[in-house]
Amino acid sequence: MPELSNLPHSLCDKSRDTLRADCANCFGLCCVALPFAASADFAVDKDSGTPCSNLQEDFRCRIHTNLRQKGFRGCAVYECFGAGQKISQITFDGKDWRDNPETAKDMFEVFPIMQQLHEILWYLTEALSRKETVSIHSDLQKSIEKTEELTFLPPDSLMELDIPVLRAEVNTLLLRTSELVRAEAIQKNRKSTRRQKPYGRGTDLIGANLRKKDLSGANLRGALLIAADLREADLRYSDVIGADFRDANLSGADLTGSIFLTQDQLNSAKGNPRTKLPQDLKHPSHWLY
Repeated sequence: MPELSNLPHSLCDKSRDTLRADCANCFGLCCVALPFAASADFAVDKDSGTPCSNLQEDFRCRIHTNLRQKGFRGCAVYECFGAGQKISQITFDGKDWRDNPETAKDMFEVFPIMQQLHEILWYLTEALSRKETVSIHSDLQKSIEKTEELTFLPPDSLMELDIPVLRAEVNTLLLRTSELVRAEAIQKNRKSTRRQKPYGRGTDLIGANLRKKDLSGANLRGALLIAADLREADLRYSDVIGADFRDANLSGADLTGSIFLTQDQLNSAKGNPRTKLPQDLKHPSHWLY
């Protein structure tokens, strides 16, 4: 792990506003740094480090409003958690890769690393915001500060980070958060005459009929919910970290209070105006209105 002491920086704002993509202050990094293969999500093949043919000189996407119709659903789903503007404006001090080609290789290499650090911060800041986690607030605060410090490292130090080790450390806190938040819902279900079916990490629910199911407080960490029917399902206080919601139908579902839900998960799903979401997230533009 690189030495963090004596780093000349200020910690970033702990608000989740800094953990949302701001494309106007990014150098189109997701359109260049990341590779993609021709599939249902991408219309063409593209190597990492190669600019997408739709990327314009101003770093904007020429088909941004029609990504799904043009065969680039994967782009419409992707969320960088604000890593793009952090790399562009802070790590590389506003010097873009076109005018400064000597920075391109490092910039593209550290982008996915920063994306993972910001995703970790997204989960930790949510955990810290929950009243149920007051008993571990101090540990969560320390973890947030440590992770924030890492995001201000120079490029060569960022590339030395062992992200899997960091994720494992943070996961201990996220698991504890999950237990604390889900405890009340779990107790309620235990007392119910209609007991909830138990689920576990990575449960295969591809195409499952879960319409109107009570999944409140369920452990759906890493669950495969691809094309599942979750219409009007109760997902309050369920842990959905890493759950795959691709083409799942969330119309009318209640996800208020759900744990570790992200915008990219919603972007990959289907839904409607009656879908209830945590206040930090929004209904994707492609959901039917």
